[in-house]
Amino acid sequence: MIPDATTPRLIHVSAAVITDADGRLLLVRKAGTTAFMQPGGKPEPGETPAETLARELSEELGLRVDATTAEPLGSFTASAANEPGFAVVADVFRVDIGDQQPVPDAEIAELRWVTAATASGLEIAPLAQEYFLPS
Repeated sequence: MIPDATTPRLIHVSAAVITDADGRLLLVRKAGTTAFMQPGGKPEPGETPAETLARELSEELGLRVDATTAEPLGSFTASAANEPGFAVVADVFRVDIGDQQPVPDAEIAELRWVTAATASGLEIAPLAQEYFLPS
């Protein structure tokens, strides 16, 4: 079956819900893009979703997390923020980073800790906006 123009193409990713002591959600913006999104990324061959997330958090933010301690929240689908005509299917995990401080690295240009109120002037990726942005 050939998909028609209204059928979104899917991008599979792993994404993190990381909150601080004040309940703010960690969002990142990749270089060359305008939307803030949850940290995470695409799997490499043979990785489980949790392993993908642990690797991406290390590469992009310098965070050390054990894939076995990531709490699965489920699979969520939303429009892709930076790729028109695509939808993102995200395996989402709650991750406790303890007292580690994330630092932008690799393709991450900026990070923000946000709530719905403080994010009102930012472009937020649909996945974070629709499901995870705290009020």
